[in-house]
This record gives sequence, structure tokens and C-alpha cells, in this order.
Amino acid sequence: MADLAHILVVDDDLRLRGLLQRYLQENGFAVSAACDAENARFYLSQYQFDLLVVDVMMPNETGIEFLQKLRIENDVPAILLTAMGDVQDRINGLEAGADDYLPKPFEPKELVLRINNILRRVPSENKKDILQFGEYVFDLAKKEFRHKNGALVHMTPIEIGILTILGQKCGQVFSREKLAELLGAGQNPRSIDVQITRLRKKIEADSKNPRCLQTVRGKGYMLLTQ
Repeated sequence: MADLAHILVVDDDLRLRGLLQRYLQENGFAVSAACDAENARFYLSQYQFDLLVVDVMMPNETGIEFLQKLRIENDVPAILLTAMGDVQDRINGLEAGADDYLPKPFEPKELVLRINNILRRVPSENKKDILQFGEYVFDLAKKEFRHKNGALVHMTPIEIGILTILGQKCGQVFSREKLAELLGAGQNPRSIDVQITRLRKKIEADSKNPRCLQTVRGKGYMLLTQ
């Protein structure tokens, strides 16, 4: 089953950033959120994104400046958001490499429609039987976990099961109860927490600050690949 499209929202407005993140998640996307251009570059160095939603008017570095620099090495699709609706402003955004331009205020539903229109036009990169976690890769088809040098890493059947369930729907949250139900084999919500802790020690560079196997407070766990 295909991964959820992973969207990066870049906006210095905390309230709007949170609203967009929540709305896009409710509409079937995996969403990360950055507060400025520098923070966005950090996310881009850690994860692969299918599309960016970038505010133009940000302090220190505008969305247009950020996109101009990004386009030197990255062609990920991008939608610019701005309170400036003049024709020249839209031209500047498109010349910087934006795929679309949405003036504020806007209806969130319109943003979702524009995102889906762009994603339909962009050829998907072979998604995705091979999941990457830093120095390691997991083959969903073969159920094999390896170092990128090819060395096979031992995983228990339960660990393989968790990676398979979460990996088939990257970005989607699974509750402990749902994971236990899907895994069977005498698993329960408490044992899932133990298995997740063990799994993080194998796939995360820093298991105490996980970037891939993330906890969604009050909801469960989700997987994001690098």
C-alpha cells in the first residue's frame, strides 16, 4: 500500500502552522512543520518530502529567498502562501520556482485541492518497498533489515511485524491497541511499548530522540523514513 504523501509546512505564525498541520493530517497527509527557512532546511536534510507549503513573509529569510536557494539542489514541489496578492508578487514566486501560489486568506480545502493537483502531476518515485533509516534499510517485500553496506541485521518476528505494518503506511498513526491486534501472537498494548523501545535502539541514531519511529502523544506510533 502506498505511503501517505509527506508535506512540510513552513510558516513563522505558530497558530496558522498548527492549524494547517492538523487540517492536512485530517485530510490524509503526513505533515511536518517548520518555523522558518533554517528549520525547514533541517527537516529537508532528515526526511524526503512530497511537497512544501511555504509562507512568503517570514523573518530573516523570506519564502521566496528560501525557495530560490532550495531550487539549486532540490526540485520538490512547493506552494507559496502570502498576504500579498499583486500580479508581480505572484510572478516573483513562480520565478523563484514555486509550482503554485495561494493568496491569504484562503480556504484550507482549496489548499488541499491544489496539493492533490500537484501531486497527481508529479511522477511518484518508486514508492516504496525499500525504507531507509539513516545507515539502515528495510525491504518490505523481503522482510529484511540491513546495514546499507549489505550486512543483514537480526530482527525478531515482532520487530519485523511492526516495521511492516508501520512501513506500509508511513506517516499514519497506529494506536498500541491496533498494533497489538494486527500483530497477534499474544501482544498487548504494554508489550507494544516494550517492542517499540527495542526497535528504536536498532533503527534510530539516538533512540531517546527518535526521528523515524515517532510517538504521537495520546494516539500511538507512526513511522517516517529518511
